Amino acid sequence: MINRQLLHPESIVVVGGSNNVHKPGGALVRNLISGGYKGTLRIVNPKEDEVQGVKVFHDVHELPPTDLAVLVIPAPMCPDTVEVLAGEKGVKAFIIISAGFGEETKAGAELEQRIVDSCEKHGAALIGPNCIGLMNSWHHSVFTKPIPTLHEKGVDFISGSGATAVFILESAVIKGLPFNSVWSVGNSRQIGIEDVLQYMDENFDPERDSLIKLLYIENINDPDKLLLHAGSLIRKGCRIAAIKAGSSESGSRAASSHTGAIASSDSAVEALFRKAGIVRCFSREELTTVGCIFTLPRLTGRNFAIVTHAGGPGVMLTDALSKGGLNVPKIEGAVADELKGKLFPGSSVSNPIDILATGTPEHLGLAIDYCEHKFEGIDAIFVIFGTPGLVQLYEAYDVLHKKILECKKPIFPILPCLNTAGPEVAEFLKKGHVNFSDEVTLATALTQVMKTPSPAGGGVELTGVDVPRIRDIISGIDADGYISPQDVHDLLACAGIPMVPEKVSADKAELTVFAEEVGYPVVAKVVGPVHKSDVGGVALNIRTPQHLELEFDRMMRIDGATGVMVQKMLKGRELFIGAKYEPRFGHIVLCGLGGIFVEVLKDVSSGLAPLSFAEATSMIHSLRAYKIIKGTRGQNGVNERKYAEIIVRLSTLLRFATEIKEMDINPLLADGDNVIAVDARIRIEKR
Repeated sequence: MINRQLLHPESIVVVGGSNNVHKPGGALVRNLISGGYKGTLRIVNPKEDEVQGVKVFHDVHELPPTDLAVLVIPAPMCPDTVEVLAGEKGVKAFIIISAGFGEETKAGAELEQRIVDSCEKHGAALIGPNCIGLMNSWHHSVFTKPIPTLHEKGVDFISGSGATAVFILESAVIKGLPFNSVWSVGNSRQIGIEDVLQYMDENFDPERDSLIKLLYIENINDPDKLLLHAGSLIRKGCRIAAIKAGSSESGSRAASSHTGAIASSDSAVEALFRKAGIVRCFSREELTTVGCIFTLPRLTGRNFAIVTHAGGPGVMLTDALSKGGLNVPKIEGAVADELKGKLFPGSSVSNPIDILATGTPEHLGLAIDYCEHKFEGIDAIFVIFGTPGLVQLYEAYDVLHKKILECKKPIFPILPCLNTAGPEVAEFLKKGHVNFSDEVTLATALTQVMKTPSPAGGGVELTGVDVPRIRDIISGIDADGYISPQDVHDLLACAGIPMVPEKVSADKAELTVFAEEVGYPVVAKVVGPVHKSDVGGVALNIRTPQHLELEFDRMMRIDGATGVMVQKMLKGRELFIGAKYEPRFGHIVLCGLGGIFVEVLKDVSSGLAPLSFAEATSMIHSLRAYKIIKGTRGQNGVNERKYAEIIVRLSTLLRFATEIKEMDINPLLADGDNVIAVDARIRIEKR
């Protein structure tokens, strides 16, 4: 419960404030005072009479009514202090800096619960415990540095870790990224990252509020709430980027299916972020770089011009952009020759536009003007300009400043010489700009931004899906585990997913008759063992009844065999779809190339069920192997529409069959316009 007393308190008491600015209590008081807090500041310290010029109360019982209390005292003292302040002094908001609670011991968790109980009983908001505090333009209730530049249209930053928040702030300050608020939620016993997003969403004012949110997440306690409010904020015009740390822990769990071996909590995070429209980052440098990208005008295309006075960084940037699927188109023709004639001999304008180390600020401005007004098909401009020691950087950066204000196309300043040109870069940042000091980090971050889809819409695609029949089939299955091939076939049929004609039987004669009906060649697969290939339970290209009978006899001798499946043998591109249930997230749907490549290449894309057609299409396009799916080097491509439709239908099946915990359709065979399931298995848990 976020309230006025937490965000805009008219009075603050620091319990444990001191004169020692090298300790949290002293540093917090210093930051409040230096931050220009205009309300009434009170301090409780039994050993001091005055702290940093502020009169001190020796005991919390002496305090007058106060809005916000910040506690910087030992953990065992906190519960009683909170109860007194909330019950007797009318405190309606608490920030507990202290550690030693549930993050450490069971006894600490009990102390923490007492604090939560007091806050709930008295209707008070709680940030923490075990955090660095909360900072906005009204009050700087944090004990750490740096204190970034604060601006109402700056970034709202929410972190589950206080120490990591400091590292991220350090990274951001160097880049000139402004902030609106910084939330360190610590143990999140009452207010977590999802709750802050909910408050920002439900109280959003597009004229007043920041449009940029950066998140550092260690635990997603409520995926549905995160999805709902992050997606809603993005639809309202906000942009959100996040790091989710610790996502790979469960990825090493043994699993019996291809999907189970690949899908992990990391897949769930990837799917959740994609569905919400959150840009996923993997380092603090990437997160703050994405934040800086968000401060610039939105990109309308994928074609970039690079203006530089150093060939190497321009080439590295070109390579990094190309690797991410972004374009640095060649510039040539009469207009290019015209620009080249105005630069020093030896300059290159083919893109990157290299004005040489001897290039002047005027040359820099000229190259930017040509990219803005004369070169066709350019959507944004990168400017790499350090210090070759030959020009006045103040003049060059002043030209860059003016061009950023004038140009309609986004300009990305890459000013790499922070050591030798620190004052010049600092002056540039003071004018309200950001700086991307490393071109490859920028390209990586930009790739993440460009490949993140818009938030998915709600609803479930039901066309052609027989939901009542799906429930009847699931209800009729008694035992947990992998279900029979017939039940698999029936469930896929209910979802409208086409399957290759097949027959399962322990009767050799029945299978021989079926093979004659569908026509040779056929495929035989043992029924019973999960990994058929591992036990020699697959025979391809069977062309005669005699061959089929031999394979039947051999497979029925395999340990665990209960029958044999015969299918019409088809050819085509092997694709894969799978799903796995992840607690709290729901079903994670995966797609990619099929066959053995699923586990060997691990090139899969994930989505959170239920999926829309647009989401499924985006998943397919995000695969590294998409060029193979699209068709390359004279090979025909896959019918993407049908592939996406099957993904959507599978996600709808899962929505109404939550008992399914793992499933594979591997392979799907794509041949011409057809995409058809060849092999599938489904594991359920009904208990």
